[in-house]
Order: sequence, then structure tokens, then C-alpha cells
Amino acid sequence: MRVLLVEDDDLIAHGIQTGLRALGLTVDCATTAARAETMLSAAHCDVVILDLGLPDEDGMSLLQRLRASGMALPVLVLTARDAVEDRVAGLRAGADDYLLKPFDLSELVARLHALLRRAAGRSMDIIEHGPLRLDSERGEAFLHGRAVILSRRELALLAALLHARGRILSVDQLKDSLYGFSEEIESNALNVHIHHLRRKLGTDIIETVRGVGYRCGMVIA
Repeated sequence: MRVLLVEDDDLIAHGIQTGLRALGLTVDCATTAARAETMLSAAHCDVVILDLGLPDEDGMSLLQRLRASGMALPVLVLTARDAVEDRVAGLRAGADDYLLKPFDLSELVARLHALLRRAAGRSMDIIEHGPLRLDSERGEAFLHGRAVILSRRELALLAALLHARGRILSVDQLKDSLYGFSEEIESNALNVHIHHLRRKLGTDIIETVRGVGYRCGMVIA
């Protein structure tokens, strides 16, 4: 899961980024509304965590503008504004969820996974693909009932392909799922992760569509 965190408080932003990355999520951070819009237009992300008290614009206005432009990404509003009217206004502006500060990181993570499930039309975090089973919230994969040890990048790559439900994902789309803006990407990094997944889960787990990208294939290992 790639998350865009829109938060101008350095301490809070650092804590969220550190906690989410430790759990295998890819996290980018924008400290202003303008930067958030630029980042959303430059790369794919799966969910947005939005603070309302931004230095250049109220987060509510940003949310309304993003929704008016057709952006359908799940948005979780994270704010200290605890009045009922604020929560109602946030939901009416297009927020999918609303979490008050201070908060527990485990609750934030659970809400993010719930938003992603809802967006994908699923009721559980567990995805099954033939004999393969992925629990994206726990970061666990099983093949024929046996646990398979995958790295953080391998889990993110597998989750992106499984969420796509057979759609072809381009190299850029897959890199967006694995790497944030500030991370260095070696030219052969994606190929290395794909090679490792095929070695651990079977050569047919990822199908190469020449000149287009990759998609999930049949798992027969």
C-alpha cells in the first residue's frame, strides 16, 4: 500500500511515517496542500491521510477540490478538530473516514486497510489466488498452507498484482507501489523483486506481457 500523508507537523509526520514503513507500507509526506496536489498528479498512491490544519490552505478546501476534479482515492482525515459539525463537514466534503488526534497507530493502520478493502470491493484483508493466500494487513503469505517469507518489497509487489485482479500493471505503476519519491530506485530493482517472487512462489505467479507490463498469472507451484 502506498500512502500519501499530508501533515505539516514534523513530529507527527515523522512518527506516522516511521510506524507505517515499519509495517511494510510505502509512505510519502507533503507538508502543504500545493505539494500534496503535485505529488498526487505525479504518481499513483492508494490512500491519502489528510490533516486539515495546513499552512497554505485548509485541508477541507483541498479535499473538496480533489473530489470535484474526480479523484476517487480513499481519504482519511486525521485532525484535532473534534466537534461533531467538523466531522460531518469532513465526511460531506468527501472524506471516507475521520480519525481524531491523538490516535493509536494500530487503529490508523486498521482503518487504512479497511479503506483499501472497501475501495477494492472486498470484505477481508485476505486475498486468495489459487493455492496462494495473502494477508496484507499482517504482511503474511502462504502457499499450499505453508508460510512463505517475503521481503517488504516483495509483499508490496505481490499485493499490487493481486489487488489488480488480472489487470496489466506497467513498470511505472509497480514502481509507484514499491517506492516513495525520496527513495533511490536501481534500474533492475523491479526485475530482481519479480525474480525472487517467482523463485519463492512459482514461475507462473507473475506473467510478463511484453511491451506492456506484468499481471498475476496462475499459481501452480
